[in-house]
Amino acid sequence: MSKGDDNLYELTVRSAFEAAHFINGYEGKCARLHGHNWEVVAVVRGKTLDKLDMLIDFKIIRAELNKVLSEFDHQFLNNLETFAKDNPTAENLARKIFDNLSAAEIFGGAAKLYAIKIYETKNSCVTYTADE
Repeated sequence: MSKGDDNLYELTVRSAFEAAHFINGYEGKCARLHGHNWEVVAVVRGKTLDKLDMLIDFKIIRAELNKVLSEFDHQFLNNLETFAKDNPTAENLARKIFDNLSAAEIFGGAAKLYAIKIYETKNSCVTYTADE
């Protein structure tokens, strides 16, 4: 039972939301309004466990992730203020979710948000990671 050595713990939490969008300037089907059942995976890393031998409780990460995703759930992404200057691509969604989640008060101790993975479909995924 190591509480702070050279090992690295990595936790993942999954959640999902549904939203519609189109990609401005795209030549093809994605230029038209369409929707996805987006799946989001948050990856948290750290080296030091707490007094319960946990990096961070899964339910805490999931609750914060769900708060962030509630902004996008059942929305037309192109109409959101957060996409006023950006296309609502999977890449931009991953970055915005990462930025919003990493700002949560749950981070700052041993646990750090490392990556957000966002799936448009079960076979298409974007990963946005923190600079290390």
